[in-house]
Amino acid sequence: MTPAARLSAAIEIFADIEARRRPAADALKDWGLSHRFAGSGDRAAIAGLVYDALRRKASSAWLMGHATPRAVLIGMLHRERGLDVAAIGALCSEARYASAPLSGQEIAALEHGSLAGAPAHAEGDYPEWLDSYLERVFGDERAAEGAALASRAPLDLRVNTLAASREEVLPKLAHLHAEPARWSPDGLRIRLAADAKSPAIHAEPAFIKGQIEIQDEGSQLAALLAGAKPGEQVVDLCAGAGGKTLALAAAMENRGQIYATDSDKRRLVAIHERLARAGARNVQVRTPRGTADILADLSSRADLVLIDAPCTGIGTWRRNPDAKWRIRPGALAERLKEQAAVLERAASLVKPGGRIAYVTCSVLVEENGEQIRTFIGRHGDFSVEKPANVINGMGERAYLFSRAVLMSDEGLLMTPRRTDTDGFFVSILRRSS
Repeated sequence: MTPAARLSAAIEIFADIEARRRPAADALKDWGLSHRFAGSGDRAAIAGLVYDALRRKASSAWLMGHATPRAVLIGMLHRERGLDVAAIGALCSEARYASAPLSGQEIAALEHGSLAGAPAHAEGDYPEWLDSYLERVFGDERAAEGAALASRAPLDLRVNTLAASREEVLPKLAHLHAEPARWSPDGLRIRLAADAKSPAIHAEPAFIKGQIEIQDEGSQLAALLAGAKPGEQVVDLCAGAGGKTLALAAAMENRGQIYATDSDKRRLVAIHERLARAGARNVQVRTPRGTADILADLSSRADLVLIDAPCTGIGTWRRNPDAKWRIRPGALAERLKEQAAVLERAASLVKPGGRIAYVTCSVLVEENGEQIRTFIGRHGDFSVEKPANVINGMGERAYLFSRAVLMSDEGLLMTPRRTDTDGFFVSILRRSS
């Protein structure tokens, strides 16, 4: 397919997503099945255009003066990809399968349009209903924070120290231009151009041998700040596919015991294979069985309970740009109930002197600081560890990290703009002895 035909296909798919309010992945899959002539390179390029348009949907619509799929795609090419009028015009022509030529109005918008005077939600590329929520967190910086959440994320990897060191793995990924992560001592980063296809990490020998895992640096840091130590008894309450479970196992050097579970057993499907590949031998997976309490024997026994809490996922918008346009206020209310419930569950498992690591991939006060304050109000035997003390576990990186994150009395917040990671909130709650 020609670049012009790819753009035309991306406009068609974007229109389908908008009209049917469906996940981008589903729309892209359906298009691929009905256009089998498109090769893998074509499909990857089209997907990149669609996802970039979703990232810059609001700002592109403001720039172009219209919110049609065509306007958003054209505006995105200028905003995100940096194409000028001539380059965009070459993609919109009378050629076969190409989109229609640029109109005079479109040319004027591309040449003279700007975001000057745009409301924060348009400049920051997020839903308008979330503006007041983000203002509570970031104030006048919310547009800049939103814009950073709309940028494409790099590909982050965590070196599994049970199998190799970062120094051993780096040369093996030199062909991918991997570099040490900024904050995580075990992290690697692969930077991707706007139109680049993600490398096939799962086919890399280092991955097959269990030496690396795909994990955002913010997620790595959340597990690190939980402070799991060799020999401890740890419960991962919302283990899912096991990303943080694996990081905890490595931090504990396969000593002690991790009990990994999740309220939805379907989320645990992938964890067994990942544990085996990583060589994590101190993890016991407990799969839910009806109404039975599968953690009853651990009551008041855990040194650490990690809560990777269900949340709105706003902090992961860089990786899931279509999710931000599908989120609704009702979803936030549901997540708040789930978070309160899982905090109560964790409280029953922590022994005196033990701690809860509460983590969300959200930036909202309602899901973060307010949840912690409400929990402390119900449980006077718990207190919040000072974020500055929690960060000290990062060693030489601690000072710069403390300057980068947004700290509060309840915890610390990472964001793409501040730490160049996904958005993560971390709070450590300690039970009195």
